[in-house]
Amino acid sequence: MIKKTLTFIVGLVLLSGMISPEPDMWAIFSKTRFIEKLNREFGMYFLYPKFPDELKALEGKVVTVSGFYIPLEMNASNIAVLSKFPQAECFFCGGAGPESIVVGYLKKKPNRKIKTDEIVKIKGILRLNEDDIEELNFILQDAEIILD
Repeated sequence: MIKKTLTFIVGLVLLSGMISPEPDMWAIFSKTRFIEKLNREFGMYFLYPKFPDELKALEGKVVTVSGFYIPLEMNASNIAVLSKFPQAECFFCGGAGPESIVVGYLKKKPNRKIKTDEIVKIKGILRLNEDDIEELNFILQDAEIILD
């Protein structure tokens, strides 16, 4: 009996080492450094990201990000923006940095209206944007919202 119990416990320990928890994407996003550069097309300075290797290694892979839902004017669209912080503190309204927001391009619209600052998860394929100033830096493509 003791031998079976020990074998079971050892098996659980080994199995738990094989199942890695999802990475904390906000912590990884926060390692991105931003460099202010002149954009000649717009005649203005913008922040351009320098992504860490740890984040580059996740590009093209499916990741999950949990955060505060930030509504867009285009409520009927298949776009969802999540913030690490509530709307009052987010990048758009509260002065947080560009490393604190992610956009999800959804495969399908949510089946219900999501409230501002509701905490949701988005799962999708990570794409990094270094150059397009009209797009966010962290993008989840073919994404889906996971509502609890």
